[in-house]
Amino acid sequence: MNTKSITGKKPHFCEICGSSFTSKKYLAIHMQTHTEEKPYSCEVCGFSFTRKYSLVIHMRIHTGEKPYSCEVCGSSFTVKQTMLTHMRTHTGEKPYSCEVCGSSFTQKQHILQHMLIHTGEKPYSCGVCGSSFTQKQHLLEHMRTHTGEKPYSCEQCGTSFTHKHNMLQHMRTHTKEKPYSCEVCGSSFTQKQHMLQHMLIHRGEKPYSCEVCGSSFTQKQHVLQHMRTHTGEKPYSCEVCCSSFTGKYNLVVHMRTHTGEKPYSCEVCGYCFMHKQTMLRHMRKHTGEKPYSCEVCSSSFTHRYTMLQHMRIHTGEKPYSCEVCGSSFTHKHTMLQHMRTHTGEKAYSCELCGSTFTNKKKLNIHVRTHTGENP
Repeated sequence: MNTKSITGKKPHFCEICGSSFTSKKYLAIHMQTHTEEKPYSCEVCGFSFTRKYSLVIHMRIHTGEKPYSCEVCGSSFTVKQTMLTHMRTHTGEKPYSCEVCGSSFTQKQHILQHMLIHTGEKPYSCGVCGSSFTQKQHLLEHMRTHTGEKPYSCEQCGTSFTHKHNMLQHMRTHTKEKPYSCEVCGSSFTQKQHMLQHMLIHRGEKPYSCEVCGSSFTQKQHVLQHMRTHTGEKPYSCEVCCSSFTGKYNLVVHMRTHTGEKPYSCEVCGYCFMHKQTMLRHMRKHTGEKPYSCEVCSSSFTHRYTMLQHMRIHTGEKPYSCEVCGSSFTHKHTMLQHMRTHTGEKAYSCELCGSTFTNKKKLNIHVRTHTGENP
């Protein structure tokens, strides 16, 4: 008869650590943890265990046996407890709660790791640089920054990564998968963090501010890059021509001027572009889209800059002035043409007779004297 079933107690105590058990049998098994005796050995790999049941479970690694199946999704497991823990992903049950902040977890191990956040304890330390971590897995991942190990490789292009999640994110550049969608405008993203940053645009929230001029930004990286306009710092340098840039992306785009790379292609005509934004503007020639409208006369334009130039017709603004005579113009190219009346420069030449002209319009009129075309 089980003593515990009658008294509700565990009468058998370990004299070394004080643990209590319902029977002498369990106490005897426990004592092996102190004596380091492991009488049960695996015939395949030689690994040994204190309990026969532990050996039985271990053998399933070699046999591939998974006797416990999930009734919901059919996933199978070698250990019953692992299957029960898995079931919580379907039921939503989180039986382990944090007494400090109320957060709940599906596994006991997860709450123990979470509690380290409140205690500030970081029991896992790096023997190289002394950095400490709350989880052993985080320490192991950190160690790769010292060893240079990148155990996760992309099956398509061979690029390797220190972390599995980085490799999975990278795979989406091949599969084009964008699992995170904006509920407001439907834009989709490869990473959750990118979607959360995007949501700030809809909320109008700009949590990162420049301490110098007060400009605000949606992303921390943007304010750090902006600060370089004040400090003059340009940490990214081109190895070909030594040009330097405030942002890494600016350097990447600049490098295309040396490599000739044009990674963005028009799906309609196949024309290639160095910049994605230039390709999107080009697409409007095919779609006829004119997203920029004049608030005064409702004229619409394919480019924002063209709309801003048009607005000068209504405002009368002439921001470009001649340094010689003071004449002002609405467009920069018109001012440059005017300057030739002072410099005498004739930048446009006739390919037939070599005559030169100050502007393209006069050249076109002249060419008709050769072709016989009526003006």
